[in-house]
Amino acid sequence: MANPLRSLLAAALTALVLHGSVLSSAAADGKEQRFDIVATTGMIADALKQVGGDRVSVTALMGPGVDPHTYRQTRSDIAAMTKAKAVFWHGLYLEAQLEDFLKDLSKRKTVVALAEHIPKDQLLSHPEYKGRYDPHVWMDPRLWKSVVLAARDALTALDPAGAETFKAGAERHLADIDTLATYADATLKSVPEGVRVLLTAHDAFNYFGRAFGYEVLGIQGISTESEAGLSRIESLVRTIVERKIGAIFVETSVSDRNVKALIEGAAAKGHTVIIGGELYSDAMGAPGTYEGTYIGMIDHNVTAIARALGGDAPEKGLNDKLASLQSRSKL
Repeated sequence: MANPLRSLLAAALTALVLHGSVLSSAAADGKEQRFDIVATTGMIADALKQVGGDRVSVTALMGPGVDPHTYRQTRSDIAAMTKAKAVFWHGLYLEAQLEDFLKDLSKRKTVVALAEHIPKDQLLSHPEYKGRYDPHVWMDPRLWKSVVLAARDALTALDPAGAETFKAGAERHLADIDTLATYADATLKSVPEGVRVLLTAHDAFNYFGRAFGYEVLGIQGISTESEAGLSRIESLVRTIVERKIGAIFVETSVSDRNVKALIEGAAAKGHTVIIGGELYSDAMGAPGTYEGTYIGMIDHNVTAIARALGGDAPEKGLNDKLASLQSRSKL
């Protein structure tokens, strides 16, 4: 029996050939063409936009609040990817359900896993992922610079005529990332050392913890597909009460069910823990907003964490662009 996915892919590739003919005709008529590329996550899409500028048109498959660990391609995704000049994904098993499809597609067109260009000695292993690495590298701005450079090199290979544009775009974005990292260093150090504990919905902040000297506790494991058992909840409740942890953070792309269980468990033992804010973990904010950019995403997280844990951070963040940050006492 024919594989429906392969049949759909074949049909889409036929459409790609026709689409390419149209673009070639337009180029022959002297019309300058931006080339279409597809990115899986918002973070990868933003890196490509920052580097590519007006020479690229970037489509992101996963929008705000979408969990990349569990995301599966749709028919429209397949059509978009096969029509695009290239497809960029994060890699490191972040898009676990897309991996087989993307590897198959790479036999037919340019498909690049940008985060896999980070040197392996800079990556964190994780006991939950035997033989794999923690994929949440964007949480460390300085580490993310390797992804930006990989985007520059990949776009240059696709469009050599745009090399200067891509070089300039990368340099601008890298300078912004350096400014962000410096702000994060100073802001997060303003939190009293004894309370530098980041308790979140899932284990996505280990690179953040390593970069800025915070202990990180995730309710769920490194993938949102791993369930937090009763023993894990009970253990974290004891930790919260014993260490008098005052804030827990929810995430935009993860259910708050387990967070509620921790708050209720701590309350039953006479300890109050508040919601310190909502963090962006596996997805950015809405398109067109400051939080819908990589810089805005990390600025939001840094500022929200510092303010909730007693540090000194401006309400509007590094660039005075953040939406209102409000700590909530309950969900």
